[in-house]
Parts: sequence; C-alpha cells; structure tokens
Amino acid sequence: MSLLEGKTALITGVANRWSIATGIARAFHAHGARLAFIYQGERVKDEVEKLATELGGGKAYACDVASEEALGALAADVARDYGRLDALVHSIAFVNKEDLAGKVYTTSRSGFSLALDISAFSLIALTNALVEVLNDGASVMALTYLGSTQIVPNYNIAGISKAALESIVRYLAYDLGERGIRVNAISAGPISTASSRQVKDFKQMLTKVEHAAPLRRNITAADVGNTAVYLASDLSSAITADVHFVDAGYHAMGMYPSPGA
Repeated sequence: MSLLEGKTALITGVANRWSIATGIARAFHAHGARLAFIYQGERVKDEVEKLATELGGGKAYACDVASEEALGALAADVARDYGRLDALVHSIAFVNKEDLAGKVYTTSRSGFSLALDISAFSLIALTNALVEVLNDGASVMALTYLGSTQIVPNYNIAGISKAALESIVRYLAYDLGERGIRVNAISAGPISTASSRQVKDFKQMLTKVEHAAPLRRNITAADVGNTAVYLASDLSSAITADVHFVDAGYHAMGMYPSPGA
C-alpha cells in the first residue's frame, strides 16, 4: 500500500547514506512520494544528488538556511519545479563540537546563537519561506531528541536547541492549523550518524539504550522513516502539535535495570 502516492515532499538534512533524513527519504519513496532535497555546501552535494537520482530523480537545491536570500530562491525554485509541497521534513542541526562536551555554562555567546539559529530558528525560516508553496493539509515535521526535556550529559546546547525546536513546533501548529497544515516532531533515539558521533561518549549512549529500552534494542533510520510516512500521510490527518517518540520505549523508563538484569 502506497500511503504517499501523489504527494510531494521536501527533505532537508541528508549528509550521507546513514543520515536519519536518508532513512525518511527512502521510506517516502517506497510509499510513492515525489521528492526534493536541499543541501548546504559542496561537501555533501554529490551525496545528496546521488540519493535524489536513486530515489526518483528529484531536484537537489543548494540552500543556506541562515540566508534569507537563499530561502527566497529555494521557494521560487520549488514552486517552479514542483508547484506545491505536501510535506516538509526539517532534519537540520548544528552545534560547535566544543559545545558538545564539558559544562553548559562554558558555552560561548556566539556558540549559543549559532546553535539556536541553525537547529531551531531554521524551522521558522523554512516555514516562512515555503508557506505559500505548502498545500492546505500539508505536513511539517522536525527531528528532535530526548535531551530537549531531560538531562543527557554532553548533549548540552544541542538539548537546549531541541527544546526551542519543540516549542516552535507547537506554535507553528497553531498558526498553520487554520489551513489544516499539521506540524509535529519526531523524537528519535540515538542513531550512529556523522552528527551524533560529535557528542562526547556517544557510543556509551547506544549501549545504555539497548540495555534499558523496553524493546531491548536501538532504533534505525528506517524506524524513523516509518513514523515520518505516517505523519506525512492522510492517516495522521488530526495529529498535530505533538512529539512522537521513536526510541524503542526508552523515554518511558523511570528507573533503569541493573547491569546484567
């Protein structure tokens, strides 16, 4: 059954084949969606264009989400090439590596501003740029993490940025609700990606989740992709302003089992 047949989606945040955004793109394609992508910088251009070709031959646009000029050009390009969008996937985050270890209070003012701008405000900026390109009833989704509401050592400013992102999701859901546009967040468990490996002691996070989560495993990008398909489809027509956990149940644990239990 193709849940996204006839729908067009713009996907951000593909860096390589292990990216969560890549898992979402593959799931969307498998369910019949027509895809477009954005990327920033020559470093990932070839990888994104290769994936776009593999998944239906969609367009891949260069776009710096911190540039209003670039966002305006993106909206014009998408309107020209696709007409309208039915889904927008925000999978963008950036924090200086030195701010993903140590003490939060040592974060620089510039590091804080950069993290909030790219990891959180970019959802507002993208939505504002594309609001006239989004169909009524479209679905907007953003990727978040448990560190937004609970202490995850070393996640630091990334967690603070995700808290802002989740708040933005709720306010956008209200503002866009009059057009039937749904806005949600997916809180994915830790997955080994290029960005997550920048977090100090990341491998320990994978080990702890696998041991403590009710499903006794870590998740995959494909797991996240399945939930993204649901949120982009008409099956979630009354679902908005919420955070959907895809973490094998880890977020629900209040006390963790002893080692070897």
